[in-house]
Amino acid sequence: MSETVTFKLNGKDVTVPKGTTVMEAARRENVAIPHFCWHPGLSVAGVCRFCMVKVEGRPKLEIACNLQAMDGMDVKTDTEDAKSAHKWALEFHLVNHPLDCPICDQAGECGLQDYYMSVGKYQSQMTRPKVLKPKMLDVGRDLVLDTERCILCSRCVRFEEEVTKTGALGIFDRGDRAIIGTYPGTKIEHNYQTNLVDICPVGAFTSRDFRFKQRVWFLKDKPATCPGCSTGCSVDVYGKPETRTYFRVKPRQGEANGHWMCDKGRDTYRHLNQDVRLRFAFTTGSKGHRHETSVAGAIEDLAKRISSVNPASDVALLVAAQYTNEEYKSLFDFFVRDLGVKKVFQWREPTEKIDEFDGLLYRGDHNANTRGLQDALEQSGLPAGVKNEFDAVAKCGAKIVIAITPEIPSTFPSLEKQVESLTELEFVSFWTLAGSIGDNKKAKHAIPMKGFAEKKGTFTNHAGKAGALTSPFPCPVTDGKDVSEIVVALKNWRHSHGSR
Repeated sequence: MSETVTFKLNGKDVTVPKGTTVMEAARRENVAIPHFCWHPGLSVAGVCRFCMVKVEGRPKLEIACNLQAMDGMDVKTDTEDAKSAHKWALEFHLVNHPLDCPICDQAGECGLQDYYMSVGKYQSQMTRPKVLKPKMLDVGRDLVLDTERCILCSRCVRFEEEVTKTGALGIFDRGDRAIIGTYPGTKIEHNYQTNLVDICPVGAFTSRDFRFKQRVWFLKDKPATCPGCSTGCSVDVYGKPETRTYFRVKPRQGEANGHWMCDKGRDTYRHLNQDVRLRFAFTTGSKGHRHETSVAGAIEDLAKRISSVNPASDVALLVAAQYTNEEYKSLFDFFVRDLGVKKVFQWREPTEKIDEFDGLLYRGDHNANTRGLQDALEQSGLPAGVKNEFDAVAKCGAKIVIAITPEIPSTFPSLEKQVESLTELEFVSFWTLAGSIGDNKKAKHAIPMKGFAEKKGTFTNHAGKAGALTSPFPCPVTDGKDVSEIVVALKNWRHSHGSR
């Protein structure tokens, strides 16, 4: 059992592991101590001087972020001198901060705004002109820096030194002329740069992708698991349910990722928006003419085709590893166990380097559920082992191929070329989100699918840990389905019409 200490926090006895700071203890007890520079994923800097607390018996206020809790200590966060220190610290942070809240993307989730409402000095005593500094600096692929907004909390500098270990940012000049910036002739190049936007408490760093697109108070965020690779980062997806539009993905603290996520994972909302999705089902009639139909009509047409052949020899499944464990179970239970389908192939990107790892989070396996698919194959008595079996589909002799496509086209550079080759087969039913498949006039049959943010289920990451999808957004595509829902509809049709 680890050694503990007990101290008083605002009159309440609190017991924490030895070495815990007052800031950490206060967070556990839901006691709010204002702060800017402290972050749970970074080292302590103690530069904002905002988290002042009173320790009984000591002559001066102390910073909670660097104050270890000790037995018998009596800490108060709400004394008059502590409150006064908070007001004055905030006043100095605001002295050169521009009043551009109406156009700032950080508005609505800004530490300065929040703290000004709770501890601000509403009658400022600062009369000197503001120091003007460079604005709209291009410092990275997705980053814009406004040094006037910066309060020099140094979170970004510590992130570059401690997390990415690139040391790409520094503090230059002195006093109220000091600014954050990159070194001359350099930019931030790594795959984690948008984390700087997340940890900046005042909107000095903004994302090109999100700038001026939406006010955050109009957005809803729902927890999910990132589908961009096999790490399985915990994330929050932000969208507007009333317009069924997605705007961003941000990291949520989790076992797999800590506080961070990569930039590629942040792009996983793009394929969910209507402008790039398959928005209708279609099928091909007896005369070879393709026509749009309802999702129910497309499923019924597929069910009829399956009933007209011997599934064991004439039906094949081509499956990407980007769907949930629950979807794989329902898929294999029906097709393999009930129908006796034996031709099941894994669909993988031929150029992927599955064993690559950047040392932080991003993995070369760009499928969220490779492990889950392998488990499902084994449980169904099918050959497992990670392999690309795409080329085997054309040689298997199946009359009907059900192609459950990769959900995220950007992770499959070869997708359009592979889809083109599939359209040469006798009959392929695409279960897909990809709008490009609807644009391919040679495709004979397709059913629009739900994305990862629109369904419930679990992914199993590379380490065997489950990541959940628990709070779905409404699907932007009318009557879009997940794999399990399509399987249920096929099964119901089969039961109502009898089996061959």
